[in-house]
Amino acid sequence: MEDTIAAISTAPGEAGIGIIRISGAESLQKALMIYRDKHNKTVNELKDRRLTYGKIIHPEDGSMIDEALICYMKAPYTYTAEDVVEIQCHGGYVSVKKIMETLMALGVRAAQPGEFTKRAFLNGRLDLSQAEAVMDLISSRTELGHEAALGQLEGFLSVKIKKMRATLLDLMAEMEVSIDFSEEEDIDEVTYDEVMEKTTPIIEQLKKLIDSSKTGKIIRNGLKTVIAGKPNVGKSSLMNALLKETRAIVTDIPGTTRDVIEEQLNLRGIPLVLMDTAGIRDTDDLVERIGVDRAKQLFDDADLVMMMLDASTPLSNEDLEILNMIQKRKALVIINKTDLPPVMKESDLPEWIDASQVLKISLLEDEGMDQLEEALEKLIFEGEKQAREKELVTHIRHQQALENALQALEEGIKALDARMPLDFVQVDYQEAMDQLGAIVGESVKEDLIDHIFSNFCIGK
Repeated sequence: MEDTIAAISTAPGEAGIGIIRISGAESLQKALMIYRDKHNKTVNELKDRRLTYGKIIHPEDGSMIDEALICYMKAPYTYTAEDVVEIQCHGGYVSVKKIMETLMALGVRAAQPGEFTKRAFLNGRLDLSQAEAVMDLISSRTELGHEAALGQLEGFLSVKIKKMRATLLDLMAEMEVSIDFSEEEDIDEVTYDEVMEKTTPIIEQLKKLIDSSKTGKIIRNGLKTVIAGKPNVGKSSLMNALLKETRAIVTDIPGTTRDVIEEQLNLRGIPLVLMDTAGIRDTDDLVERIGVDRAKQLFDDADLVMMMLDASTPLSNEDLEILNMIQKRKALVIINKTDLPPVMKESDLPEWIDASQVLKISLLEDEGMDQLEEALEKLIFEGEKQAREKELVTHIRHQQALENALQALEEGIKALDARMPLDFVQVDYQEAMDQLGAIVGESVKEDLIDHIFSNFCIGK
């Protein structure tokens, strides 16, 4: 924390601008050692929060490295709550690399992944859940993901967590008074029923947040979506139609797709990891059989299956085998080729398939795609309106902590109901406090903090 650190904060490659960020007590001092103003003169100070044009030079021989804009931002009103200097030079590989090498030669340390945000957390500018939201904001692939990350960055989840912890702290204090001063006549002791009554709303809030984690996971990580079916039912055509580009080869020859083709798709704000698989059938072709085996393996990890059938052919044993594989899974049954004379009937489908899971389309005629997208959206969120809520839980770490806190409070309620001594009850309430504190970083181990920030990009 005492080191002055620096990193390239823009993506590598050719660009109009490249940004080097410096943070720490010696940021300004080190920056002024390599900066000259537009008249090529040494500068002793920079005005706070003002961009200044000049040159970046090598401090030993004075040779020019690049033209640049430089901005000094004085602590504590900066991203890291430390003195920060940002150098905006020309983008590309060479300029930013040479500036970084020059700073390193002056004793500035290269920042570790996420170290700027880690310093913002350790300096109290962000809590831990807000710090995690920074990386979510950078990596978000959809509007919904962006909104969820912004909500967490603004502190909507943190505020709710901190309010619950404050209520639990008050309850623990009341229990402590009742334990320590139970024999005093002028002390109002908290009753078991009062503690239970004040705990119930917290339990309901925890359950609501845990329920939102299902939607939050989809928005943050995307939904693994497998397109399955026997050969030549239109799986690759469906993938191309959803992507609105020719990604998979489409022919009349069965078995064209022999490996898994994976693409990212933004479907109405929902990130899908779309996987086109080999047609599932018995085959003597070694390569195709490997593809079929991989297709079957994907079923275990899939969040959603789009099972395709051919309306122009009778329901086959291969179709029934795949239909049995998707039983009790989140799935849509898509009947393609409705532009051809119908042979297969919906009544031929197994009884356990609900009519709401079945959709008819014609990829050749481009019919039914809007209805398919609507069906996917409804199936993914199951009619819930949580997608745009501010307090979505998007991290598995947060979900687990909330579940642990809920379990601890439910154990506490059982202890209260059994009229166990309050000091026993306090143990459960303290556990709930610690679990909630781990979300915002108020009770978390150092190795967990290091692990969280190690997953950040360098420069953030």
